[in-house]
Amino acid sequence: MQTQLQGQPAAARERRLLRIYRTLESDSRETLLAFAEFLAQRNDAGPSAAERVAGTVPEPEPEPRPAQETVIAAIKRLRRSYPMLDSGTMLQETSQLMAAHVLQGREAAAVVDELEALFAARYEALKRGGKTTETGAEGPRDDGPREHD
Repeated sequence: MQTQLQGQPAAARERRLLRIYRTLESDSRETLLAFAEFLAQRNDAGPSAAERVAGTVPEPEPEPRPAQETVIAAIKRLRRSYPMLDSGTMLQETSQLMAAHVLQGREAAAVVDELEALFAARYEALKRGGKTTETGAEGPRDDGPREHD
């Protein structure tokens, strides 16, 4: 009985997601599916512990940017180009950029430019041995007042 109770919240969430999916138009359905795939893959990448200790980070495998690239296609391309990056730590920024495009109507080309810059900055931080976070390429800055100011 307890197993059934534990399964109910997940099942309810799945039903809710399906209801939402069914209300969307075709383009929005594709966006939702692509974003779900991105989220599902977020824990699949990242350097191994041995690579982090040895300081060897593989080089990116850049793919050319197609003309008129969609934001979802850009995320997929950049994930393939930078397989060593942990998309989980980039989720917040990537989601914000996706939302700016989908919900606020920002042009895809501008969002793709920012995505490329984000991935490149995260890669450079990883190469330098910096810890990447959701607030910045190398972690939060301390912009507070200084004692000698």
